[in-house]
Amino acid sequence: MAIRSQEVLATLEETGVVAVIRVEDPENLTEVSRALCAGGVRLVEITMTVPGALALIAAVSASLSDTVLIGAGTVLDAATARMAILAGARFVVGPSFDPEVVAMCKLYDTPVMPGCLTPTEIATAWKAGADVVKIFPGRVGTPEYFQDLKGPFPQVRMMPTGNVDLVTTPAYIKAGAVAVGVGKALVDPRATAARQYKVITDNAVTFRRLVQEARGRR
Repeated sequence: MAIRSQEVLATLEETGVVAVIRVEDPENLTEVSRALCAGGVRLVEITMTVPGALALIAAVSASLSDTVLIGAGTVLDAATARMAILAGARFVVGPSFDPEVVAMCKLYDTPVMPGCLTPTEIATAWKAGADVVKIFPGRVGTPEYFQDLKGPFPQVRMMPTGNVDLVTTPAYIKAGAVAVGVGKALVDPRATAARQYKVITDNAVTFRRLVQEARGRR
């Protein structure tokens, strides 16, 4: 049975970390995903900027089933969203808000996380049905900026991406982020290339611990 939208969102809220990775080798990507899962990170975003991204999504999703939830990132239009979902993507992430992408994801009961920065963009995306609003780019949407946004939008699930590392993660979570999207700080490119998967697992454990501690849990 296919995992439902609410189950994906529940996993996002529980784990608090989305790994954003750019790996072109299906075998390596599968092992990286397994390493992340071993460290407690179960959501993995494969960006559409990776060559053959749809094939990667299909291969890894089939290999890992629902152990790791593979999503599609950098989705710019509804057609790409549909292809990614049919390939096996459990969630869809974009750098910007497109109402047609949101509508397509709703049609397929797939969580959608459009990128926004301004209050107007956030309100528009949330009203359109976004499940999570990605605050992007993080270098502009700092933890302080994020905290300011949560004042008028306490009901909106928001997740920063970019500028997320070991230092900023606790600050974002304390400011009200439902989760953080983490790239190289979590999936070390050198460790990935060298197939040093324990490094990635250890990183995942660290980020999960930081999220839990920032939430006041141990």
